[in-house]
Amino acid sequence: MEKSIGQRLEQYTIKRPQEILLVEIEIGGEPDQIVIFKGFSSSLMHPTAFDPDVPILSEDAKIIKIDRLASPYNPAKPRYIQQGLTLEQMEALLAEVGS
Repeated sequence: MEKSIGQRLEQYTIKRPQEILLVEIEIGGEPDQIVIFKGFSSSLMHPTAFDPDVPILSEDAKIIKIDRLASPYNPAKPRYIQQGLTLEQMEALLAEVGS
C-alpha cells in the first residue's frame, strides 16, 4: 500500500529528527498550518485528534508550501533551513531519505 504524503513527511522527520516541517495547506477552502516533528503531526490552527492514526494531512488537502526549520522549534525565533518549498521540491528530499 502506498503511503500518503502526510505519512511520508512524518517518516522524513523521523529520519531527520533535527528538522521540523511547517506545512501550510488549504482544505475545503480553509487555511491550516501543520507542524511535523519526529513522526508526529499537529495542526496549529485547528484541534488535533488524540489518535495518531487519524491523518492530519488528508488526501484532499492542497499543500501551499513547506518550510524546513531547525529543532527545537521556537515560534518567536524560528530558525529556517529552507522556506517556501513546493511539494515537488520536497519530493527530492523525501527520496533522499527513502520516504
